[in-house]
Parts: sequence; C-alpha cells; structure tokens
Amino acid sequence: MRWAKFVGLAGVIGVLSVAGVQVYRQRRRREWHEVPPTELRDRLHERLAASQRATG
Repeated sequence: MRWAKFVGLAGVIGVLSVAGVQVYRQRRRREWHEVPPTELRDRLHERLAASQRATG
C-alpha cells in the first residue's frame, strides 16, 4: 500500500507542475499582448541595432 501513496504523490506533483508551466506561459503571452505595437516595434529595432553593433 505504501507504493500507492508514492504513485499518488508523484501524480499530484506532475499535475501541479504542468499547471504551473501553463500559468507561466499564459502570463508571458499576456505581457506581449499588453504592449502597444509602436513600443514593440521600437524594442525590436533597438535589439536589432544592438546585435548589429555587437557583431561588427
């Protein structure tokens, strides 16, 4: 009966970890949707310019 407790505990931990990953992804996705397009475009242009300066 002890092994059943471990299997159940492992199942609960698995479900909680999957739920945590889903919440994390949803929050990350929401961050990009809240940024206005002009600000997003400016950020991307800044990153492109910085990468071009770094490569020479």
